[in-house]
Amino acid sequence: MRSALVTGGSAGIGLALARMLRAEGYALTLVARRPEPLEEAARELDAHAVAANLADPDACVRVVAEHAERYGGMDVLVNSAGIGIGGSFATQETKHIALQLDVNLRATLVVTREALPLLRRTRGHVITLASIAGTIPAPGLAVYGATKAALIAFTRSLNREEAEHGVRATAISPGFVATRMTDWTGLAPEEQIQPEDIAELVRTVLKLSPRAVVPNIVVERAGEVV
Repeated sequence: MRSALVTGGSAGIGLALARMLRAEGYALTLVARRPEPLEEAARELDAHAVAANLADPDACVRVVAEHAERYGGMDVLVNSAGIGIGGSFATQETKHIALQLDVNLRATLVVTREALPLLRRTRGHVITLASIAGTIPAPGLAVYGATKAALIAFTRSLNREEAEHGVRATAISPGFVATRMTDWTGLAPEEQIQPEDIAELVRTVLKLSPRAVVPNIVVERAGEVV
């Protein structure tokens, strides 16, 4: 059976992607920091649950090892875990800068590195949730945007490095998506991109021929000026 590892898989975009993958027949490992919503999502999707704080590099290594032990391989890696801390960069605390770098960037790099031997065997996919904030100026989200821009650059480089092994990588860079992370915007959920929209894009990417590589998909919110 094909399998997928989804970080940040207990809510929001990660959960929408996990539901899509389950519908497509993938066995799942879901990773999230909070055990309660993680277990609930795992029960819904008959998935293996791994509670982990991905700010810890050792935890990043552990989640891939647990997936490999359970399923023996990996066809899709979804890097969806992330955190955004808004506010003026001039007043952002060092611990908040570090947390965003650790979770958004370092965790993605470490998890992907650990998963590559498995993905090479299956000529698999790496799907990474970036953000439109990584493609345009993002006042109030400078550090978050910087981490997402780095993920987009990483994805492009990964495609070049892994072409000989058949591993393909795609970054998804949406505007505001209707999740808890965008509650602060004041936008009604129906005015935002839906998590299911992102899932449908990823479903299509996974069905492309081995010769097609999609490095980054930017999804703008209708009516938004970027």
